[in-house]
Amino acid sequence: MIDSLYTIDRGAYPLPAHIARCAQLAMCLEVSSSPKPGNIDRFSDYEDTRYEHFLASASAVYPVIQEAVSCESGVGRLLKSAVTESMRWQKGGNTHFGAFLLLIPFAMAAGELFEEDETFTILQLTESAYRIAKNTTTADSVDFYSCFDDAGVKVNSVDEFDLQSSSAIDELHEKDMSLYKLMDIARGYDIIANEWVTGFKRCARCAELIIDGMNGLESPKLQADINNVTVYAFLKILSENEDTFISTKYDTDTALYVSGRAKEILEEMYNIGEDFNSILSLIKKLDQELLQKKINPGSTADIVIAGLFIALLAGVRF
Repeated sequence: MIDSLYTIDRGAYPLPAHIARCAQLAMCLEVSSSPKPGNIDRFSDYEDTRYEHFLASASAVYPVIQEAVSCESGVGRLLKSAVTESMRWQKGGNTHFGAFLLLIPFAMAAGELFEEDETFTILQLTESAYRIAKNTTTADSVDFYSCFDDAGVKVNSVDEFDLQSSSAIDELHEKDMSLYKLMDIARGYDIIANEWVTGFKRCARCAELIIDGMNGLESPKLQADINNVTVYAFLKILSENEDTFISTKYDTDTALYVSGRAKEILEEMYNIGEDFNSILSLIKKLDQELLQKKINPGSTADIVIAGLFIALLAGVRF
């Protein structure tokens, strides 16, 4: 399905507005889906960060995504703008940093692809986003680093360029360290960085899960329900990958435990007839456990946002 041809249906609106709305809706759908074990949703908040903070962030970033559609470069500058706008409109802290790292190159890729032809395949979109990532510069890395001071974003630092060091920016310039190269250093312990340097394969996989689920092609009985499909895609991606947001906050064993629990829940569904509703109680139980322990699979949520964005571009409606 990665080679299936999709046509953009933007109606009477300009292409940048259509693409920005797809990104905005993807962020809203992801945070609204429930139960999504460990993460904030419309029924679950953390003490300092609430569901409404994510909605505010999704609304705030609209003009940045719209601008990205018309850009051929400047990923770092756009990322910095996205973080700045997100923080201006809410007080819940870092809500979408990882998602912005995925959405910005995808929005730029969509603008590039659809400028001449409003048809695309998922493979074409990911290849274009990958090329944009590979063409980033040292200036993009500098803007990326500035996000940490601007918004207090907490992600994995790379060993060679300590975020706490005042000389880090000078080192980036001295070694001509593009943002792509920086992500390549972090690929082993940050799943979003890994997506950047391996061609966004998990994002494509997630998009396929969502498209198939909404078309009734994915094996579980999801009833083409956008909430069920999103939660299922979340669990599926989580079951197949160590969530590095958990690894950073806790450790690898904790991340692998969470992925293992997600896999067990899905296997239970397959064993009793692939009825999604039959495992809702198990999902809710895991959700409560992770919320109590404040274990949130944030990197998986970022990939789901990217998957939803691609699926919406491909015409998924509900």
